[in-house]
Amino acid sequence: MQFNPYGGTGAFLAAELLNAPALTAPALVRALSGLEMTTHDVDESHAAALAAWIERARPVFGEPDEHRQIALVNGLLAEATTSVRVSNHDGKAPHLHYTAAIDDPVERIRSAIAGGLAVAVCGAGGSRLGRCGRPGCGVVYVDTSRNGRRRFCTTTCANRINVAAHRARAALR
Repeated sequence: MQFNPYGGTGAFLAAELLNAPALTAPALVRALSGLEMTTHDVDESHAAALAAWIERARPVFGEPDEHRQIALVNGLLAEATTSVRVSNHDGKAPHLHYTAAIDDPVERIRSAIAGGLAVAVCGAGGSRLGRCGRPGCGVVYVDTSRNGRRRFCTTTCANRINVAAHRARAALR
C-alpha cells in the first residue's frame, strides 16, 4: 500500500509521535527528518504544544466505526489551519501541502497530520489506521500491507498472542 507524499506522510507522522515515549524537541526533529518533512526549527515549547494536541489523534487509529472515525478526523481538520495547496519546493515533484504558507511549526505539523489522516481515511480506508491487537500494547500504526489485514504492531506482539493461544489449547488437552 503506497500513500502519496505529504498525504500519507502526515498519518505516519501521527503514528510516530503517538508512539514516542516522550514528545521532546529532539524526538520531533527525528520524526520529521525521518519522513523527509521540513519545518522551521522546533523547540521544547513546540513539542509540548504538539504533545497535548496529538493525543486527540489517538482515537482515530483503530476506530471501527467509520462515522466516528470521520468525525474525529474532521475535528482535527477544523482545529488545524488546513488549506490544501500544491507545492514543488526543494526540487521535489508537485505534491500537496495541507496548510497555508505560515511560519508557526506547530500549525504546520498539525495541518500535515490532520490532512494526512484525512487522506488515509479517504484514500486507503480508515481500517488502515490501526492499533495493536495485543492487550496492554497501545502502539498505533499505518497498515501498509498488501491485503490490509494487519492486527499487531510487530511480529513480537503477534507471536506473544499466538504462543499464549497455543499454550492455552495445549493446557486443555
